[in-house]
Formats: sequence, structure tokens, C-alpha cells
Amino acid sequence: MTHDGTGSSEPIIETTGLTRDFRVRDGLRRRTVRAVDDLTLRVSPGEAVGYIGANGAGKSTTIKMLTGILVPTSGEVRTCGCRPVPDRRRLAGEVGVVFGQRSQLWWDLPVRESFSLLAAIHRRPPADARARTDELVERLEMAEILGTPVRQLSLGQRMRAEVAAALLHRPRLVILDEPTIGLDVLSKQRLREFLVEERATHGTTLLLTTHDMGDVERLCDRVVLVDRGRLVFDGDLAGLGRTVGAERVLVVDLAEPVADLTDVPDTRHLGSEGHGLRQRLAFDAQRTTAARVLAAVSTRVEVVDLSVEEPRVEDVVRKVYAARR
Repeated sequence: MTHDGTGSSEPIIETTGLTRDFRVRDGLRRRTVRAVDDLTLRVSPGEAVGYIGANGAGKSTTIKMLTGILVPTSGEVRTCGCRPVPDRRRLAGEVGVVFGQRSQLWWDLPVRESFSLLAAIHRRPPADARARTDELVERLEMAEILGTPVRQLSLGQRMRAEVAAALLHRPRLVILDEPTIGLDVLSKQRLREFLVEERATHGTTLLLTTHDMGDVERLCDRVVLVDRGRLVFDGDLAGLGRTVGAERVLVVDLAEPVADLTDVPDTRHLGSEGHGLRQRLAFDAQRTTAARVLAAVSTRVEVVDLSVEEPRVEDVVRKVYAARR
């Protein structure tokens, strides 16, 4: 899966110079605020892209332009080969959207009835709608809630139903806006595992906006970071970490307690546990490697176990923003 534009297949998302301005009142005056600023982006079929940034960075505005809810002030946008505003009806059959804070289900109807109505809205053949519903019910473990009114579902159950509703018509692109917000750990894990499997099975393209960096780490192989409407990074998670010198952490369990390993070359001692039996050493992957750090530790004391922790994505994003201020 590449996003360098070399593939022959039509991109699922393609924007060129995409810009959106809003007029806002500031006291007695009105001024122009640029929410999205000259965004050029290409997403190929089958990719999973984390579209991240702080509140007010322009993420929601971008999604609204991709789906035809907002008209760009300038620039070009194509989603699944469609012009989002004039081709909204055709685009609706190609895109599924999940909003963590908003529902597309009928609040007082049983889940089964919502699925039937959505299949009819998308004009799915009855046999296909039944087969797809059965597939989603099985994979998302929803058999026990099909007869339950949506208003009676737990948050975790409702989010599974929302995801199924968005995928019922087999869209090529699924846009997930904070899909795991408020979910417990188990519900998050089940939803993430399903989305990974859906992408692998059907080649579905995912565009994910979230503040839960666990979603990005587990679901996405590419990250697009925006700041005040402008694209500031486009690449993989490792590359995002390298842009700000993010540190990895080597955790070593030692055969016997030792004093803090504060003088291992090219490392920073973060702390010890169990009187020195477990120690944590941070290092910059651009300057050294986990193997070199381990070798230096092993010359002093026997290592019985180890692990390497990658930098937390939210810390990396914070550093990127800090560097731009």
C-alpha cells in the first residue's frame, strides 16, 4: 500500500489546494478564519490513515468537504472518484461514516429495523442485504441485541451497531470520527480487531480521526498531522517520531539488584523498580540502537528479560506542535 502516487488505481481521496474559510463575528467586526489551508492529500485504495491534530486543527471541516456537507472556498477534491457536492447521492453509496458523538440509527427502533431501513435507503438487493447483515452481526457479535431498541443499548453495543450500519452497504471508504470515545478497554479492543479484519477481508479504506492514540497505533499504517488547517506531516508513525527526536525506552529485568544505570552511553535513565531489578533507559533511535544499549548493560550485569517501548504518539504530536509555535 503506497501513497506516493505511483499506483495505477484511482485514489480514494484526492485533494489539491483544498481550502475553507469561515466568516466569524469578532465583537462588532467580522473576520475571516481559515479552517483548512491549501491541503493537498492523496489516499490510495486499502490504506488506513490516521488524520490527527488538536481541536480546531481543521479535521472535521476536511471531513465535511470530503463528504459534500461543505463546499470548499477554493481547491479541488475528489472522493471515490466523485465530486462530493454535485455527486453527493452517488458518493453516499461509496462512503460510510461513523461519528462517535452522533447516531445514524433510529433511537426507538430495534437494531434489526434500523439495519433494514438503511439497506433500503441504499437500495441494496434483499439477498445481499441479508447476507451482509448476517456477516456483520456474526463478526461484531450482535445477535443478542438485534431485537433491542437502540436507546436501550450500552455505549459499547451502540458503537458496534453504528459501525455495522456504516458498513452495511459495502462502502469503499469508511470515515471514523472518534469511534472509540467513551468505550471501555474491552469494547475498544473488539472494535479495533474488527476494523483490522474488515480492512484485510474487503480492502476497505479507513480514514480515522481520533484523540485516542491507541486507535492510531493499532489501526493505521500512515499518519497525516494537521496544525491550524495546514498539513505538517504525512508518513508512518516511526517517521513522525523521528521528526522530533522521539525517544524509545529499553526496559531491562536484571538477575540481581544494581545501582541505577545512569551512565550508559547515549541513554537517559528514567527510573528503577525493585531496588534496581528493573530499569528503564530512554534512547534516541537516531543516535543508537536498542541492541547497543543492551550490549552496554550486559557488560555490567546479567539481563534476564527485556522489552522496548515505542514513543507515545500523543507525546510526539505535542512536540511537533511545540516546535511550530
